Amino acid sequence: MTNSDLAKSYFIKIKTRLKVLYILFEDKDYSDVVRESQELVELALKGLLRYAGIEPPKIHDVGNLLIEYKDRFDLNIQKNVETLATISKRLRKERELSFYGDIDFIPTESYTEEDAKKCIEDAEFVYNTIKHIFENT
Repeated sequence: MTNSDLAKSYFIKIKTRLKVLYILFEDKDYSDVVRESQELVELALKGLLRYAGIEPPKIHDVGNLLIEYKDRFDLNIQKNVETLATISKRLRKERELSFYGDIDFIPTESYTEEDAKKCIEDAEFVYNTIKHIFENT
């Protein structure tokens, strides 16, 4: 197995997760839309790094690595690296709250339809930005 094989595997997973986001949204499960969007983005960006020959660390936000290794990506990705990194950072901040909540933050009550729509838009942006790499290999 190569980094490229593993990256392709990640891409298969993110295609499925994207479909799941719409199901969760239809069920008004907005906190899980947020959480699954973060998971999708994390897998997508780690797959992108792997495809470029970079072993991603076991952290949830790899946006800084995208910026650091920007020159290893094609022009389409290079022009969107800052946006990809911003999305990764924003969703990373929501990761635990959307899943576990806190004493003063109940995920199923705290996230709104608008929050979920924004997360889906971000997940779609990430997916659409990188899909050409994996669909043509």
